Amino acid sequence: MAKNQKHVSGNPAKRSTVARPAATPVTLGDWIGAARLRTLPLAITPVVIGTGAAVVADGHRTFHWVIALFCLAVAVFLQIGVNFANDYSDGVKGTDDFRVGPARLTASRRIPAKTVLTVALTFFGLAALAGLAIVIRTGQWWMLAVGAACIVAAWFYTGGKRPYGYNALGEVFVFIFFGLVATLGTTWVQALFLPQEAWFGAVAAGFFACAVLLANNLRDIEQDRAAGKRTLSTFIGPLGTKILYTVFVVAAYAIAGYVALFYPAAWLSLFGLVAGGPALVIIWAHKTPRELVMALALTSISSPIYGIFLAWAFIG
Repeated sequence: MAKNQKHVSGNPAKRSTVARPAATPVTLGDWIGAARLRTLPLAITPVVIGTGAAVVADGHRTFHWVIALFCLAVAVFLQIGVNFANDYSDGVKGTDDFRVGPARLTASRRIPAKTVLTVALTFFGLAALAGLAIVIRTGQWWMLAVGAACIVAAWFYTGGKRPYGYNALGEVFVFIFFGLVATLGTTWVQALFLPQEAWFGAVAAGFFACAVLLANNLRDIEQDRAAGKRTLSTFIGPLGTKILYTVFVVAAYAIAGYVALFYPAAWLSLFGLVAGGPALVIIWAHKTPRELVMALALTSISSPIYGIFLAWAFIG
């Protein structure tokens, strides 16, 4: 290694020596990019499915649209909050210095890291307020602990000294919180009961969330290895990641197929393959890491399409 080169890892104490272009002013587009809007459809899916399952649990008598909207607010605010928190944590650790995708605010050094952190905490606060409103309306005070756990999990995905996202546990927590907790929580606060429809939908939503994370980590395998970030993909490699991604997507649609035995309209969830099909092709046929950005976006978009039709099947 040349004398003027330095190895950069995910250690927060180390700074990158990667050459950077001249700093440019941060624009509204940069902030929108940091919010990672392509991942927001994942926040919609569990709320839609959970609401559909709640209607079933309530005997098709009532649609609690106010609570459903607040559930959506919680999910969206948490998703944006975790995206800004990841921007901050990966940036200060130096991980994003190796990334292939769109540049991040913290890593670009165009804005103070504390500003990005403040934005992340603001969205976490908004999610907490929306969650508090749900608790007050439903009287389910124990749900405050669930909300706190969601925020803690969102922060420690890449934050703290031992982030679980750096230790191959990202998919596990994404499945739990963006699948099970989000879907089942939505159903519970509306119906105070968890029918089997909610459980099947929760697992499917979790599979989609895991698939999106795998698409992201497949793109960044080499960069994450260089930065010392140990994702599941860095352990199982590109082929293993492609196979696992496919398993998650196929399993989600298999659930819809099973549900269709009881709710025939659930077959309409296959319309999600309009976006999910091309994503699968890109995952297996891509030539450059940048192509996987599109695969990630398409997988994310396919998730609410699936969820909307599954919920429609429940309600109908």
